[in-house]
Amino acid sequence: QVQLVESGGGLVQAGGSLRLSCAASGLTFRMYTMGWFRQAPGKERDLVAVISWGGSTYHVDSVKGRFTISRDNAKNTVYLQMNSLKPEDTSVYYCAAVYYSDYAGALGSVKYEDFRSWGQGTQVTVSS
Repeated sequence: QVQLVESGGGLVQAGGSLRLSCAASGLTFRMYTMGWFRQAPGKERDLVAVISWGGSTYHVDSVKGRFTISRDNAKNTVYLQMNSLKPEDTSVYYCAAVYYSDYAGALGSVKYEDFRSWGQGTQVTVSS
């Protein structure tokens, strides 16, 4: 059974930084494409960044140059380094996984429904 556990969220002032971690178990981690999504109250869950099983990455425009997704296959962990945080980044951040052959499209086209496994989320709050 795939289990994803996020950590690293918290309260930070605008302009600050946080690093989210997602520890995965119950899967052959190196064979999975991993994604970070976020969901604010009353809004849909939106893609933030995704990293393929091969290490290719995609970041949505609103976080390009500020956030960086990375993975450590030896530690079965995916990270989201978030710099220059803004109040509009306030959301619950979720980690997600999909087996490499279950999604073969472009990273920039991946959607919520393409991912099979989800973590419980971690709250990020950015104060102005």
